[in-house]
Amino acid sequence: MFTLVDRAMRDRLQTACVDARVPCVSILEPLIDALTGYLGLESKRQPGRQHVLDAVYFSRMDAVEFALAHDDGQSIWNLHQADVVLVGVSRTSKTPTCLYLANRGIRAANVPIVPGAALPDELERLKRPLVVGLTKDPDRLVQVRSTRVKMIWKSGDRSAYVDPAAVEEEVRAARRLFAARGWYVIDVSRRSIEETAAEILTILAKRNRLPVHVQSVW
Repeated sequence: MFTLVDRAMRDRLQTACVDARVPCVSILEPLIDALTGYLGLESKRQPGRQHVLDAVYFSRMDAVEFALAHDDGQSIWNLHQADVVLVGVSRTSKTPTCLYLANRGIRAANVPIVPGAALPDELERLKRPLVVGLTKDPDRLVQVRSTRVKMIWKSGDRSAYVDPAAVEEEVRAARRLFAARGWYVIDVSRRSIEETAAEILTILAKRNRLPVHVQSVW
């Protein structure tokens, strides 16, 4: 049994099997024939295409490394190299959204808003990156944070991190900050990571005057 797609190599193998009186079966041939007939497309019969390491692949890997290095306010010194910077209070899906964008070739970083702590000066000086503020319904935020607290500390801690009144004020303050800076704002309360990322890609495309369906790598 073989899965060779290169015609010349396949023919040599089949000829050798005939000469040796050894039965041989092509596993892929019936599948390829069925697909080419159904789709009306000719198979390129190029082995290893799923493992091609092209420029797009390396750009995506670079974007993933960038997202990991700039997660949760890290590596602020070169934040200006990002395509997108997400800002928001804790548990507004900043990290998973950045990683999703990275897999689309977008260099994304995120900076948390921490009560009582000033945002880094580098964030205030950004000109090139698209800055997006992520917000969430306070009640949903309390639920998510409470679950997080129980998972980590195995307790029902009712600190300011999960106190409804404190969380509501935290969200309100973040919204005021976004408005004052003129940043785009996305409410992720009822959005999946994919939906949030899709809206960011749309904003980014319009901002750079690209067709919405184009996912360029800068």
